[in-house]
Amino acid sequence: MQFSSTRNSNNVINFSKAITECVSPDGGLYVPASQDNLKPWIYYLTETTTFASMAGALTSAMIKEEFSPIISEAIATKAFPFSPKLRQLDDSLYELDLYTGPTGSHLDFGVSYLASCLEYTLMMQDKTAIVLAVCNNSVGKSMAQAMRGKERLKAVLFHAKDTMAGIDEKDCIWNGGNIYPVEVEGTLQDCSKLVQQLFNDKNLVNEYGLTLANTMNIGRLLPQTFFYTYAFSRLKGKVFGDIFYALAPGNYGNLVAGLYAWRFSLPVNGFITECTPALTTDSTGRCHMLDSMIPMAKRPPANPGSPSNLERMEEVFFANPAVIKGLVFPKPVSEKERVASCKELFMKYGVYADGKTAGAYAAAKKQTEAADREASTVVLVAREHPAFHSESIRRWCGEAPEVPENLKALFSSVKPRVCIEPNIEQAKTVLAALKN
Repeated sequence: MQFSSTRNSNNVINFSKAITECVSPDGGLYVPASQDNLKPWIYYLTETTTFASMAGALTSAMIKEEFSPIISEAIATKAFPFSPKLRQLDDSLYELDLYTGPTGSHLDFGVSYLASCLEYTLMMQDKTAIVLAVCNNSVGKSMAQAMRGKERLKAVLFHAKDTMAGIDEKDCIWNGGNIYPVEVEGTLQDCSKLVQQLFNDKNLVNEYGLTLANTMNIGRLLPQTFFYTYAFSRLKGKVFGDIFYALAPGNYGNLVAGLYAWRFSLPVNGFITECTPALTTDSTGRCHMLDSMIPMAKRPPANPGSPSNLERMEEVFFANPAVIKGLVFPKPVSEKERVASCKELFMKYGVYADGKTAGAYAAAKKQTEAADREASTVVLVAREHPAFHSESIRRWCGEAPEVPENLKALFSSVKPRVCIEPNIEQAKTVLAALKN
């Protein structure tokens, strides 16, 4: 499989270049350049196939020009000592838990896979790289876990003031590790602006081998297609009707990954999500994207510090406009409906749901095609451990989930050793310190 830019389909590169370059020179995002048919691999997988083995097989099928089956298996095995969990709630409802990794977030899967792919690619090229990341708590923790022990990678983690948490000192540069956590005297938006400025300076990119760990990087997004294949491998012997996935929109990464899985021939009948200002419905109630009214040529370059996968979704829409309108189902969800859905999941199934998961459930109930057909099945995608949202869950349901032992340390605040002002010159000193 090769990859092309959303702004120029003739700009085609291989996977290794796509995960190190991240953003196309024309300002677009890299996307799969073809609709590979992975049906033989997808139908070969069974409910006994481990997630790591499945990821290795699919990696080999997709990136066969660059990664041998043995290398693909090694990449996946190192990336995934953990797995999603699919659990049945009733005859037509399942929940796909993506918070089963070391930091309780779906981010663990994408970041861990990207780090494993980058490590192998850099080893083959005899190069090193510095990964830049804007960190809220979830991103910082996932990055620190995924980058641990990597010999070719170092990671600079920019945190907004007073938000650093869950970083283990032994993983840090000053203790022989490869993580460099930095507190920025500002907001998350200030951190994003710094990453954008650093990555847009091509001299810096080349000098330090800068790359990104957010979903601008196709290597971070591609493994999210595995979620749906994993669920299907567990469902195909039990479910014989339509399959719909209900998920929060987020930055549209999981939604785009689901559409890629469909393009790779995964059997799926639709993706249900909440309406957003950019992804909504037209007068007929069908999916509509407002950004698609603005020509690509008139848009600014994609922002490396603040990823959005809307442009990738548009690329899928443009290729299959009629089909996509019947495959993506945005539904408006009010705060009242969100709270009611959270309570319903708890009272009916004993499930603790954060606001985003509850919103996806509320949207699924509105999608009559999925909710009313007896033969259809809805898979509710849960992205984060509910313990991270205990306060709202307790307020809505009267009780809250306990924090698992393996996640407790991630709630602990960390006093930063390195603090900088939100300006490009001080950010450059951070890079210089890693070069010494």
